[in-house]
Amino acid sequence: MKPVKIAMMGMTHDHTRKYYQTLIENSKLDWIASCAENEEARQVYELYKTGVPCYLDPEEMLAEHPDIEAIVIASANDRHFEQMKFCAERGLHILSMKIPTFDMAEYDKMIEMVDRAGIVCQIELEMHYNPVVKRLQEIISSGKLGKLISVQATNITLSPVWAFPWQGDPKASYGKIVPLSSEDHRFRGGALCDHPHIFDMIRWLTGAHFNHVYAQVAPNLRPELQVEDMMLVAGKMTDGTAFLFDPSWSRLEERLKVPAPGWEIFPKRMEVNFSITGEKGMIQCDCFGPNVYHNGAPNDRYTVQYTYFDEWIGLIDEFVDCIRNHRQPKINLRWHQETIRCMNACYESVRSGMPAKI
Repeated sequence: MKPVKIAMMGMTHDHTRKYYQTLIENSKLDWIASCAENEEARQVYELYKTGVPCYLDPEEMLAEHPDIEAIVIASANDRHFEQMKFCAERGLHILSMKIPTFDMAEYDKMIEMVDRAGIVCQIELEMHYNPVVKRLQEIISSGKLGKLISVQATNITLSPVWAFPWQGDPKASYGKIVPLSSEDHRFRGGALCDHPHIFDMIRWLTGAHFNHVYAQVAPNLRPELQVEDMMLVAGKMTDGTAFLFDPSWSRLEERLKVPAPGWEIFPKRMEVNFSITGEKGMIQCDCFGPNVYHNGAPNDRYTVQYTYFDEWIGLIDEFVDCIRNHRQPKINLRWHQETIRCMNACYESVRSGMPAKI
């Protein structure tokens, strides 16, 4: 199979650096260019010494590399529409970060322009390629748990806003300035916007749709943030499965401008855990279990050397296969739209103090 000539655009998303090794080492790709959002993003990019040229103007990048076939859009959420439009108008396939947009009218326009261009647009929800999740899917599909009754899941991390300031900016993260409620000084655009994975995963595991949600926010661990960093969500699916989700920034971090070892403070950077109960049994999963804990540099704290399964290998493999064989990826714009609707409903529930129907 001929390698896909690929580029990156934006370089301001907190997942950006996770692509570097995969894009360099995956023989199915030929990573030929990058385009940074601004000079500061380019300077951070240069620290990783990828050897791949980085531009500040996407038109210049394409002029220098007209053979680019696909682009990883790794930017702030409010930049996705214009960058998708740029790609669609030029017939470039898209691998987008996990939130295309929270604006449902804008979302419909994204679907329309991608369909019109006949390109692949895959949404990055890497948990589907996690080996623990794959095993979990197999067990549920086998019927060993029976009909599912409840799903409890955490998708909790440290806060990335110190290295990626747009994630603490309501406009850049949520797309517009919307107060959490009339009594709350904070705005939409925080931890919830960083954690769509568990909302997507329950749809995948049950095959059902969301019925309703009830969400509450807590006082921030980081009072200076304009956005929420703690949230709890309860609800039900259309098949009756109940769920309880924690999509919070409840792990602590060193406030580094560039992520590096020692960023993670004990117990660890990220936890994605499932407790799933069925009529025949239950199962618990820790999707990111293996870590190395140590005392020392750089801040003389008990820290963790975070390890993770390289979900980006499976994600990229599917992206290339879809491009070369003209297939739809599992997580495409149409599939993911219901997850975004549910996340918007969480904010509506916070605003009203009542459950929100989806």
